[in-house]
Amino acid sequence: MSPEPLRLNNKSESPSAMAFLSRFFAAESAGGLILMASALAALIVANSPWSEVYFSTLHIKALGLSVGHWINDGLMALFFLLVGLEIKREMLEGQLSSWGQRALPGFAALGGMLLPGLIYVAINWGNAQTLSGWAIPTATDIAFALGVLSLLGKRVPISLKIFLSALAILDDLGAVLIIAIFYTSDLSTNMLLASLGVTALLVVLNRCGVKRLFPYVIAGALLWYFMLQSGIHATLAGVILALCIPLGDSNEGGWSPLLYLEEKMHPWVAFAVVPIFGFANAGVSLAGISPNNLLDPVPMGVAMGLLLGKQLGVFGLAALAIRFGLAKLPEGARWSQMYGVALLCGIGFTMSLFIGALAFPNAPHLVDEVKVGVLLGSTLSAIIGVMLLMKVGPKKN
Repeated sequence: MSPEPLRLNNKSESPSAMAFLSRFFAAESAGGLILMASALAALIVANSPWSEVYFSTLHIKALGLSVGHWINDGLMALFFLLVGLEIKREMLEGQLSSWGQRALPGFAALGGMLLPGLIYVAINWGNAQTLSGWAIPTATDIAFALGVLSLLGKRVPISLKIFLSALAILDDLGAVLIIAIFYTSDLSTNMLLASLGVTALLVVLNRCGVKRLFPYVIAGALLWYFMLQSGIHATLAGVILALCIPLGDSNEGGWSPLLYLEEKMHPWVAFAVVPIFGFANAGVSLAGISPNNLLDPVPMGVAMGLLLGKQLGVFGLAALAIRFGLAKLPEGARWSQMYGVALLCGIGFTMSLFIGALAFPNAPHLVDEVKVGVLLGSTLSAIIGVMLLMKVGPKKN
């Protein structure tokens, strides 16, 4: 007997949709709080007598990859698999299934990617080495942002939480495309052809109506290996696998492989994969770093991109879309609350650190500077956003 699948349809008032959203926000918020704790723990350990053990452990090799690479290339493939499942589900029958639902988060996500990138480029203009990090401040960490938002309770309407999650999902889609296009290394033709062959097999499984997950999992593992060897970042295998897993008959009470897998993966990714990634990547030794180092192009570009670029880009393009009748202000929300949520979009922790490692693979000192910029920009965005939302309070009827 198949487990009863999750359901999410277009009617936000339906019990199944609200149950799904409640579980989603509960998991994301709790996961975000754990992620904050893991990032803080990494900073403490990296600046303690245990720092040498911490950094040396990440460089221990097993089966040809270091511990750090197994986390960033292996575990994070599961994160990207979940991201892909969420994107597909939302596009087919969720909060992004129609133009009206996509409009506001779509414009906001676009602004929140363009302006941070431009700010980073402006600060790093003329430096060919650091310019490759332009995409670092373009991503929002949904778990971290919703974790911070959860601290405010009912001060923020559910419509803004839905807006933030939809925006972050589109933001993740943009980050996936950026990684695929701009952060690939030298390609291996044979392994690339093997990857395309496995992708074709996954498409055939989908088109033939195969709903058992086992064949998809086996093919997905092969795809991950071939992509790891091909030069295209291996985590993208998770997204490709997700897009090939069928939604099934979710609206008719039938078996949905996609929703079942998403439900089962969500707690593991939120409470294990992402916190492990955060602990492995947030650790940066502050020894020798002075306030003057914060003015270096990379940390300044990342921090300003997240703090200023995100809030202005998200709120600015969303406000224009609303003003020209292309979208509507979320129900029950004030403009000031919308701005507060735009500030929280400057929390770019997980994906920003991930892109930073891809941007500077042979420059550890620049990766450390990225971490400083991400921590500074994300922390300031969170603090200022929470202060504003606490001051504004809920909208009175």
